[in-house]
Amino acid sequence: MAKNPDPTIKLTSLPGVTRTLDDWLTMFHLCLVVLPDRPEAAAWLPVIRRIFKVLGDADCRAVVCITGNDHIARRILDTASGEFLVFVDPDREFVSSLGLTRLPAFVHLRQDTTLVDAADGWDASEWQRVANSLAAAMAWSAPTVAGHGDPRPTEGWAV
Repeated sequence: MAKNPDPTIKLTSLPGVTRTLDDWLTMFHLCLVVLPDRPEAAAWLPVIRRIFKVLGDADCRAVVCITGNDHIARRILDTASGEFLVFVDPDREFVSSLGLTRLPAFVHLRQDTTLVDAADGWDASEWQRVANSLAAAMAWSAPTVAGHGDPRPTEGWAV
């Protein structure tokens, strides 16, 4: 079950900038998609693009987190690695701190690092619920999460 993460956990971006979670969240809420360190995770890139295309300009920071090192993240994201802020979590410390059990996951954190909402695994209606909640909190338009050609609903992979 998702929970408030440890605000002192250090997160490293793909370019190598390391800060604590509370430092990353000083200005904006966090709109976070967490992907497993598996090649199949690339299938969620169209979903991420749809969500971030709408919410990327809202008062939240749109971020992808890969549970692997920078080489794995670059392989999964390929040319999309420059489109988003990307965190790497090779030891899964951050993901475990969030209490996530299945990946991919969609998470909304407030500026004070408290959990607002999360969806473990891939269920478009659950991700839509999180997106709607986040959009309402930001007084912004809600993205349409589901699209043609998306992965089939799945529990995902265990953390």
